Amino acid sequence: MSAVIDEPARLDKQVRKPGWWEAPPRPSWEEEPSRAGLAGKGLALTLACLGILFPLWIVVVTSLSSRRTIDEAGGLVMVPKDITFIAYTELLSGGQVTRAAVISVLVTLVGTLFSMAVSVLCAYGLSRSGSLGHRWILMTLLATMFFSAGLIPTYLLVQTLGLTDSYLALILPSAVSVFNILVLRGFFTGISQELVDSARIDGAGDFRILWQIVMPLSRAVIAVITLFYAVGYWSAWFNASLYLNDQDMMPLQNVMIQLVQKQEAPVGLGQAIKTGQLSGLAVQMAVMVMALLPVAVLSPFVQRHFKKGMLTGAVKG
Repeated sequence: MSAVIDEPARLDKQVRKPGWWEAPPRPSWEEEPSRAGLAGKGLALTLACLGILFPLWIVVVTSLSSRRTIDEAGGLVMVPKDITFIAYTELLSGGQVTRAAVISVLVTLVGTLFSMAVSVLCAYGLSRSGSLGHRWILMTLLATMFFSAGLIPTYLLVQTLGLTDSYLALILPSAVSVFNILVLRGFFTGISQELVDSARIDGAGDFRILWQIVMPLSRAVIAVITLFYAVGYWSAWFNASLYLNDQDMMPLQNVMIQLVQKQEAPVGLGQAIKTGQLSGLAVQMAVMVMALLPVAVLSPFVQRHFKKGMLTGAVKG
């Protein structure tokens, strides 16, 4: 009786998954790493982290430094001293930067939602071998990865459609990425066909199968592709400089480029720099922090999906 009682506990102990702080179990045929190997890996990872984090540290500290601290350091500041948020308060209180930030957020949200809807629907249709004309559509999409009309025809098309000086010009010309569609298609193709067929026998249509079966099983790849689209829209500046003429419609990235290049600054911000109350270098570093902050916040939440989402979709596609 005791052996029967202890059997579930023994099995649970065998199949227990390691925590995030624990190393995954090593296959029996793989040799244990030596101490020198572990030390070398640790040193390499430490140097790589320092190479990435140290420049970011300098940018953040400089953006939080006063004009006197920056002048004493002769430029970029490495040791924090006289911490102040005046660069950020002046940036966000200038009106133009705040309006540009709202525009960028709205364009990113609407554009990402639209791009994901089109990409998921297209990828699901192409993943079903019996769909109408899926092979010809797939070949046409692949051709666009290697051949494009060019900048001038694209601009003329946007102008003919009346999209210049419109926020749609920031979304529609770059709304869909063929690479992302192929990754989604590869992941959808790997979903069991028997599962889809059983749902179809129960009376489910294509949209219900996509919404209730395919998408829940594809959370990893959908999260990764969503991040790709969101980062693309947030960082985009070329379409705005090409299709928008109204300065009040410019997104955050274009306004930040003007601030970094000192082409044009909001009235209050420019006055604070001229009077010596604020350092122009601190403003430039604050601009970089604001541009990197959304990506830095979102990336850790999607990082765990990268291996499953990207590698599986790319290999099976």
